Amino acid sequence: MAILTPLEDALAGMTDAARALAGRERVRLAVTGLSRAGKTVFLTSLVANLIAAGQGVNTLPALAAASGNRLRGARLVPPGVEATPRFDARAHLDALAADPPRWPERTEDLSTLEIALELEPASWLGQARGMVMGRRQVTLELLDYPGEWLLDLPMLDQSYEDWSRETLARLRIGRRAAAAADFLQFVDALPAEARDDEALARQGFRLYQAALLRCRDDLGFRFLQPGRALNPGPRGEAPILWFFPLPGGRGGDLGRLLARRHAAYLADQKSAFFEPFFRRFRRQAVLVDALGALHAGEEAFDDTAAALSAIARSLRRGGGWLDLLTGQGVQHVGFAATKADHVPAASRDALVRLLGDLMGRESTAIGGASTSVHAIASLRCTQDDVAVVDGRQVQAVRGVLMQGGRSARIYPGEVPLRRPESQFWETGEFEMPVFRPPRLTGDGMAGVPHLGVDRLLASLIGDLL
Repeated sequence: MAILTPLEDALAGMTDAARALAGRERVRLAVTGLSRAGKTVFLTSLVANLIAAGQGVNTLPALAAASGNRLRGARLVPPGVEATPRFDARAHLDALAADPPRWPERTEDLSTLEIALELEPASWLGQARGMVMGRRQVTLELLDYPGEWLLDLPMLDQSYEDWSRETLARLRIGRRAAAAADFLQFVDALPAEARDDEALARQGFRLYQAALLRCRDDLGFRFLQPGRALNPGPRGEAPILWFFPLPGGRGGDLGRLLARRHAAYLADQKSAFFEPFFRRFRRQAVLVDALGALHAGEEAFDDTAAALSAIARSLRRGGGWLDLLTGQGVQHVGFAATKADHVPAASRDALVRLLGDLMGRESTAIGGASTSVHAIASLRCTQDDVAVVDGRQVQAVRGVLMQGGRSARIYPGEVPLRRPESQFWETGEFEMPVFRPPRLTGDGMAGVPHLGVDRLLASLIGDLL
């Protein structure tokens, strides 16, 4: 299969070029990011606002400007005979139109969606061609998948021994060590030549999986591998998942069994997901809950930074000569700090700067791809307000709380421009309340309120429209 991949990529590139010459391009955008960054809400907002924009509603002004105000129509493409699940935008909009409104369910599986866009031709040649062929047709193909799976991408270049060493090193530090105490005690007690007993392997995996879940759910950590240990998807658990890291020098037959499962897992993820889907999407939106990481404490913040750095290095793998030859490499990556409506307008530029600092140098070093950094709220659920703290007026936000349904004014504190100094973390963690989404009227296809989604889309696909 690997031998055929370059040919398949070349054919895909030729097909895309042929569609472009015929005025029927296909644009592929993958919506990725760390878990619980709001990918499902982002895609729902994108669908509703693009369709509204196609009807002449000014829901995406920055994208309209980038495309020369040439969008004349947008519609969902009906599903055909695809084997991949479909992103159910209608169900997510129905949740927002309920009384009271509900946040859409988070992503549990890979799904795709297509939106057909109609545009006026930009050039004289395009207009002449349009006299015969009509308006230019662009199909926007979207990919959505669980954020946990994204952290499998850095594993593809690692041996079982290297992965074990790095994973255990992270687990033995700070708050992770307490969350993983039972698992660490288990692996440290294993004999140097443990037999490949299935009950022993399953016990180790269960302890490791429990440690990962505690790190994610209780501590807000994101650099957790493998992704399907946290979110196995509808395929459920399979024997290739039942592995865990071992200290160097331990394992024996058990270690060889775990190494085989590690290799089989990576091969399966590569053939079933990364190769057929992920690497064919030339534009990537990477969503990050930077505010959540900041409020979760110093270790969670640094863990998020390490995860983003590893992801960026993995994306950079797609910038080699083969991708240049086939035209199938990543061309632009837009990093977006989500939940920008949780801070007042005066702090949103700082949120962009903070995400850029989280990314470090990796954000500008992804192969030949261009990058941009944004702050967005896919569905705006607050308004700016003013609060009084210690006798002085400060910028705040007001929204309806999910719990109790009452309106509340929240002062989230100042957003630092870069990783805070040590004294910042001494004030304790701040837990941002969950706001209720605004209730949509009608079918939601008239657009939904947002912050910055249009600017992110303009940077990702504006040049192609």
